[in-house]
Amino acid sequence: MSYACLLILGFGGHARSVADVALSSGMPCLRFYDVSARVGEQFNDFPAIAILPKALPDGWAFLPAAGDNYAREQQLDWFAADRLATLVSARAYLGIGASVGAGSLVAHSAHLGPAVVVGRGAIINTGAIVDHESSIGDCSHVSVGATVAGRCRIGRRVMLGAGATVRDGRCIGDDIVIGSGAVVVSDLIQPGVYVGVPAKPLQRASAKDGVRL
Repeated sequence: MSYACLLILGFGGHARSVADVALSSGMPCLRFYDVSARVGEQFNDFPAIAILPKALPDGWAFLPAAGDNYAREQQLDWFAADRLATLVSARAYLGIGASVGAGSLVAHSAHLGPAVVVGRGAIINTGAIVDHESSIGDCSHVSVGATVAGRCRIGRRVMLGAGATVRDGRCIGDDIVIGSGAVVVSDLIQPGVYVGVPAKPLQRASAKDGVRL
């Protein structure tokens, strides 16, 4: 089903990126929802509202646009599933057999190789690469300029920071954050934050180390 208008759930930086892709794709009518939106607040002449409608009018769809993966996961269920939009930039490339789940964004200059599977509510951001036969789990985010090589398996609610790289055939479990510029060279299963080259768990300094927390 096609829609003429889009309600963007959020009014932060990612929501504005969603609006840019929507407008470049020819969608003429946008509105933002954010509980903290001020009266008269708008972006590119499209208003932000602070009260969520109980139902969407005819011709409207919605797209979760919270930058936080967990918040975006909750947004998926705010309206009926048949009103959930999927947004793919006209300037992105989708290979043969690639599929993108409902509620997901594929931004400008992103590249999805053949047979890539992107789940629901995911973000494949500007210039990101997901190569052949890889899968991206629901509500995960492949950030600007990040690269997922072929035949990788990325779990749910994973955050791949800007410029991060996942080597071919690697698996990343659910609820993992990969820092900007990190390189994943082995499977990562335990939830947590991983940084560096190669990517390793981030260790917090403790008081006994004489470091202020």
